[in-house]
Amino acid sequence: MNIWIIIGIGIVAIASIFYAIYKQKINKAREQQRLTLTQNISHELKTPVASIRGVLETLLMHPDMDEHQRSLFIERAYQQSGRLANLVEDISTINKLDTQTDFYTRLQLDLYTIVENVVQDLSLRATQAGAKISHNIPKHLIITGNYTLLYSIFHNIVENAINYVEKAEIIIQLTHQDPGNVYFSISDNGQGIPSDALAHIFERFYRVDKGRSRKAGGTGLGLSIVKHAVIFHGGKITAVNRTNGGLEFQFSLARRSKQTLPNLPFEERRLIQKNY
Repeated sequence: MNIWIIIGIGIVAIASIFYAIYKQKINKAREQQRLTLTQNISHELKTPVASIRGVLETLLMHPDMDEHQRSLFIERAYQQSGRLANLVEDISTINKLDTQTDFYTRLQLDLYTIVENVVQDLSLRATQAGAKISHNIPKHLIITGNYTLLYSIFHNIVENAINYVEKAEIIIQLTHQDPGNVYFSISDNGQGIPSDALAHIFERFYRVDKGRSRKAGGTGLGLSIVKHAVIFHGGKITAVNRTNGGLEFQFSLARRSKQTLPNLPFEERRLIQKNY
């Protein structure tokens, strides 16, 4: 048998072994990720469900409760139902970004309009919290992307600052741009977060202050959605503590993001995306 044929067969055999090992690691990582996500979802669902159930049991056991107190209990149940709805919606978004990226259509969009909509939609909450929001996004800053995901990027970061920074001054900036990308920062004037937490804030269900996050109605998925949405648009995102105080998110968006990756499991798509 020709020596080159033998060498070729050997190379194919070795490649097959390495591929089998790679697939095994991917499957193991994916299974562990699925298990962790399921456990986290179960844990997060318990709190609002238990709260709603407790309110309903109290109302049933005390039919003669005065109207004012009854209204307070109903309002509490309503707030928890809203949190539950937000959690389900965020879980659905994460799932689609993991496995069904072709679900999100891409159009030519003006980022000025998106940021203006975010500022307007959060204006009441900002006023109530004593927060101020400003931006320097120019009109007709056009990129090809998905409106819902682009809106989520700006909305979730700004909303976080409103929730966790007292009398926040939030600045959305277009820092620079080039033919392929646009670059942004969103900063606040708070105290920042512990340095060891910076590496984890984009993880699902990670909270720097768990009690405060739940009190503010957070699902623990907002910044994870931000990261996935930025990647979907061909960009990268980091968070840093500012030297003069506060937290700053720095991210890029491609003017025309690369074609959506096929519906591969998340871990495989993530590995592929590193080479894009």
